[in-house]
Amino acid sequence: MIGLDGFEHAYPHTLSGGMKQRVGIARALVYDPEVLLMDEPFGSLDAQTRKHMQRELENIWEQTKKTVVFVTHSVIEAVYLADRVFVMTARPGTIKGIVDVDLPRPRNYTDEEFLKIREKILGLLEEEGNKSIKINQEISFNPSCVF
Repeated sequence: MIGLDGFEHAYPHTLSGGMKQRVGIARALVYDPEVLLMDEPFGSLDAQTRKHMQRELENIWEQTKKTVVFVTHSVIEAVYLADRVFVMTARPGTIKGIVDVDLPRPRNYTDEEFLKIREKILGLLEEEGNKSIKINQEISFNPSCVF
């Protein structure tokens, strides 16, 4: 299922980053969990491997139908993989907005509807970023603040 045929006897240090991620996914799936928690699993991969792993995860999801909670800082990755994107605020972390991604699979990064959803999420993030910058400026220029 994870595409590592021929590497059953390979040592971990001989595997590529993408292969190591696949092993991690397999280790999580072996227990047949109801929910698969993934915190930035593809963050350290190069762009080509990351895109390949996104497709692999999508294939695994198609086969298992597991609920996947996937944390990412990549808006494109979120829209590509998710059925629903939760946009978080800065400290304290709360949910700023929820964006449903009702697009057919496989998804196309350049599809007009894909780009509209991406822009909606980026808008929410920009609002949050502007608020964070304003708070930081107020703290920086307030002489009564003690650090």
